[in-house]
Amino acid sequence: MTKSIITDPTRRHDFVMLFEVIDGNPNGDPDAGNMPRLDPENNQGLVTDVCIKRKVRDFVELTQDGKPGMEIYIQDRGIALNTFHAEATDVLDLKSRGTKRPREDVNSARDYMCGRFFDVRMFGAVMTTGDNSGQVRGPMQLTFARSVDSIFPMDVAITRVAITKPEHADVVVGEDGKSKGGKTTEIGRKSVVPYGLYVGHGFFSAPFAKKTGVSAEDLSVFWDALRGMWDLDHSASRGMMALRGLHVFSHDDAFGSAPAQDLFDRVSVERLDASAAARRFADYKVVVDDAALPSGVTLTRVVG
Repeated sequence: MTKSIITDPTRRHDFVMLFEVIDGNPNGDPDAGNMPRLDPENNQGLVTDVCIKRKVRDFVELTQDGKPGMEIYIQDRGIALNTFHAEATDVLDLKSRGTKRPREDVNSARDYMCGRFFDVRMFGAVMTTGDNSGQVRGPMQLTFARSVDSIFPMDVAITRVAITKPEHADVVVGEDGKSKGGKTTEIGRKSVVPYGLYVGHGFFSAPFAKKTGVSAEDLSVFWDALRGMWDLDHSASRGMMALRGLHVFSHDDAFGSAPAQDLFDRVSVERLDASAAARRFADYKVVVDDAALPSGVTLTRVVG
């Protein structure tokens, strides 16, 4: 299949993404001491849509740096979001300011923000604080990713050959002549998933893309991000993460030719040996049913 199909913003696209984690924490839960996120009923691992979009944003910021229209709105750069809203007001020379302003000024500021920021165009944003720049419903929406099998995180103790506080290094000699103190190491902990294969889904709406101004280049950058963001996001805490499958169902029109769930059911993952714990991607078999696709639907296997 040609790449032009999956980069066409006038079509609806539904996709299935498979990625793995080895000896790492793919998405820590701050409400659980940063343990890997879990479904409490069946222990399947979860990775939030916000986590995945953060990786996309970071990839775009690094690879598209300086290109017009490719800035990132939600980013840790030490700049308040209201500053960007004020900049829109100044650039467009709008006379009204604040949260209550004429609808035409809100619409003008919103269009400016869509044109300037990749993530506003693709994922949407609520920009009603400061100088009200409107709300955008993004055409690209992602689900939580869920592990195929239950995961059982390990809480691993780690030792740091360094101390934090100066007083920890002090040695005190007691009345009995014995030394106390003189701490030289500190103990920490980290939580890891030995192995997990996760499946996530995404939806691209052509009608919403028309409203935000998504281009073929934007879609091309997004697919590149899903393939390349894992290699730009390596860290000791995340272990080894890699994309193992990306299957895009493209429709002939803007509103789609088949329900997304029916298309997603065509991608299934089976454990080859259910009696042994999975520790690598080869322990699974991914089956993609591409026979007799619904009329008007094209499947592109970007990865896998």
